[in-house]
Amino acid sequence: MPFSRDPQPEFTKPAHLGGGEGAPPTARDKIKSPDDLAGILAGTRKLAGKIVMAHGVFDLLHMGHVRHLEEARSFGAMLVVSVTADKFVNKGPGRPVFNQILRAEMLAALACVDWVIVSEAPTAESVIEILKPDIYVKGVEYSDDRADVTGKIVSERETVERFGGEVIFTHDITFSSSELINRYIIQYEPQVRAFLDSVRENKEQDTILKLLDSVSEMRVLVVGDTIIDDYNYVMPMGKAPKENLVTTLHQSREVFAGGVIATANHLASLCQKVEVITFFGQEPEHAKLVRGSLHQNVRLTAIERENIPFTVKTRFIEPTYMRKMFEVYRMDDSPPNTETQNKLNAMIIERAPEFDLVVVNDFGHGMIMPSTIETLIKSARFLAVNAQTNGGNFGFHLITRYARADYVCTDLLEARLSVGDRYSSADKIVEEMLASAIDCPKIIVTQGKLGCVGYSRGEPTSWVPAFADKVVDTVGAGDAFFAVTSPLVAAGGAIRHVAFLGCIAGAIKVGIVGHRQAVDKVTLKKAVIALLK
Repeated sequence: MPFSRDPQPEFTKPAHLGGGEGAPPTARDKIKSPDDLAGILAGTRKLAGKIVMAHGVFDLLHMGHVRHLEEARSFGAMLVVSVTADKFVNKGPGRPVFNQILRAEMLAALACVDWVIVSEAPTAESVIEILKPDIYVKGVEYSDDRADVTGKIVSERETVERFGGEVIFTHDITFSSSELINRYIIQYEPQVRAFLDSVRENKEQDTILKLLDSVSEMRVLVVGDTIIDDYNYVMPMGKAPKENLVTTLHQSREVFAGGVIATANHLASLCQKVEVITFFGQEPEHAKLVRGSLHQNVRLTAIERENIPFTVKTRFIEPTYMRKMFEVYRMDDSPPNTETQNKLNAMIIERAPEFDLVVVNDFGHGMIMPSTIETLIKSARFLAVNAQTNGGNFGFHLITRYARADYVCTDLLEARLSVGDRYSSADKIVEEMLASAIDCPKIIVTQGKLGCVGYSRGEPTSWVPAFADKVVDTVGAGDAFFAVTSPLVAAGGAIRHVAFLGCIAGAIKVGIVGHRQAVDKVTLKKAVIALLK
């Protein structure tokens, strides 16, 4: 991993600090919930004068923040600061450095700050609606709407003005928290630091961000297996006294639409139009889950297989540290009958030519047979393929089933199995062996915490490091990498830039449990900018 950091416990206020009779208030006494603070403000608004609000992550409090907040306080009689909760901080891997309790307390310690709240939302609009500030203050860097990669300053301004408030920009000294954190706090491993330094020195950031924007009008067809990921959170209790098994106590459950559905949702934020062709089983509750999980710009075409269930992967997980205990597959991965296979192939022949890119997420669970592979190769204008090795097909499902593709993304174990080589270097596996086994000009082989190797025919291989500092759940990380990189390759992006964005997508995804949310364009952009500060 690039760096490590001890976990930061939630702070519990000692009984003798603050709140006691005659004791002066502490910084922690200024921290309130949004609803509690709304009640306080409702009772003092007429007497207190104008209420000013500032919002941000404030991961590393510096003099730029102090000047910004002091100036903000001068615009009214009371200053409220809203802090983005940890789970919504999208500054890239390893962020926030300080948890939300510590960030809130640092701000509350400033004399110019009257109240602090933690916002349990990805943007400020919901807090603005609750508190209804008279003045909403942002730094001068947000005064140009076009420079805001989130695009949220416009909606924040509209929300403030809807309640009769106004937006004011401060104009004092500025610093970058991300730059200070990268330079003085996060201690990347030497090879990671060297890679990021080379990207900075070559001034590649703008090219990388433009590459992300270049695929926004792209139309993508996604073909592959739908998987239902069933997460059962259980607490181990001990060994059963009369049997050799561990007993557990069920805590909770989450069910996600995974497989090709997760891939489509990752693509949906990057590309204008996404369509999925997949197989459905017979369970209506799973069909309802899948349809309800799709992003707005994703169209679903599902072929139902008679008497065949959805593929369901049930994992039993110890929730404190997200340790997976064991997994149960429920599926029928037998080949489809001739009628169903012909229907799938005809659909691909009809639909594929309308799309700029066809993405094949082949999990080897009975959908994509040799005739479908041949159909995909002949019909796709640009074909991106990932053929996954998993517990249900180990040794039988290799990327070499595809004689040709325009882009292949696979992990190192899958690549080794495909070429029958256990020991050669990743560079040799990609450049000499896999490139000879498949007619494919662009290949990326991922290596988990070791990053990835990118191959572009006629060029030296490119190595990009991994950026994840904390792994919550690895499920779907490879699919996120594949989903993000496929349109970028199709758009003609340099393999080094594509691999860089793929590694960032993977780092973001391993911080997400299951498929609670997809990797999106704004988060990718903010992570790029933060890493390269």
